[in-house]
Amino acid sequence: MKYLAVLGRQPEISIAELAFGGFCQIFPSSISQKFSDRLSPGLLPTYIEFVSDSVLDINRFGGILKLAIRLDVSPIKFLQELPEGKITIGVSDYSKGALRKTAKTEALKLKKILMRHGRSVRVVENKDAVLSTATSLHNGLSGRNERKVELIKVDNEWYRVIGVQDIDAYTKRDQARPARDARVGMLPPKLAQILINICGPLKEKATILDPFCGTGVVLQEAILMGYRAYGTDISERMIEYSKKNLDYFGFRNYKLEVGDATSHKWTGKIGAVACEGYLGKPMSQIPGKIKLKEQKQECSEIILGFLKNLNLQIEVGTPVVIAMPAWLREDGKYERLDVLDEIDKLGYNVNNKSREGLLYHRPKQIVARDIIILRKR
Repeated sequence: MKYLAVLGRQPEISIAELAFGGFCQIFPSSISQKFSDRLSPGLLPTYIEFVSDSVLDINRFGGILKLAIRLDVSPIKFLQELPEGKITIGVSDYSKGALRKTAKTEALKLKKILMRHGRSVRVVENKDAVLSTATSLHNGLSGRNERKVELIKVDNEWYRVIGVQDIDAYTKRDQARPARDARVGMLPPKLAQILINICGPLKEKATILDPFCGTGVVLQEAILMGYRAYGTDISERMIEYSKKNLDYFGFRNYKLEVGDATSHKWTGKIGAVACEGYLGKPMSQIPGKIKLKEQKQECSEIILGFLKNLNLQIEVGTPVVIAMPAWLREDGKYERLDVLDEIDKLGYNVNNKSREGLLYHRPKQIVARDIIILRKR
């Protein structure tokens, strides 16, 4: 089946989620390889077309805004065969050089033909050549209602949207949790999903370990994906927070323990490790050279100590996906931890040594998350 995925704010991370997750065959293991021929035109890729034998669900992905499948018939034939009743349509045009006007023209053309055949039609107005995620979602163009459809045009090919990222559900999962602590940072549920997916295809009900579980966001998302969740944290208060949050959502399939990730002994078979490592002290401004050096040393010691301890307890081939800190510098670039050689010596293969593009952050965010993808060898 041919799919089209509209990518999130950081397209390279969205693509890594698809590729390393085993949902499609886009490119080999190194995501630094050029893949411009598979991406939409422009300075940043906004969509990617790919083939997958799997039936994909938009709710599985943190980095995909819309998911669509290619139409095997013309768009008008597809729309004419929809169930009786009023039809709502929206058109997003990703063709090279497309404008709001071109998308609107396509939508009105479809409407005119449908009305000529006696169908009642409403067109969702575009503010741009493509409909925003919020516009699609709030107009019911999420693929759940057969008579409310968003079509995506790419040159001469047409796709129908089968899923739109439920931004309201993410907000609820994030903000409804009763135990929150801004001082330790808050991992976005979307990023938690991405980290788990990048671990790759896992066995059904595999155990996902988060050794820095904090308030339990990775554990929460792992359970929603159908996995078992195992969380540890050096802070007893964080373990209490995780328990309160997981119980709030009615989850039961989890295990929590207080433990230092550099020395804790985990029990049972671990299917994968997905976590946000220690990010250092919270910062409200760009750190000076001395402070940055101190933070890099402290974070490096904790993360390497954790990976050394973990290596003794997991099986060969176990995936480990960890978000490490990277700090914004005065020149606008990010300073990463220089630990990949040490990680290699500890017995891990680093699947994305260049790490280009796998830096999760908002514009001008002081402490970014540098995603590294490991596998015990």
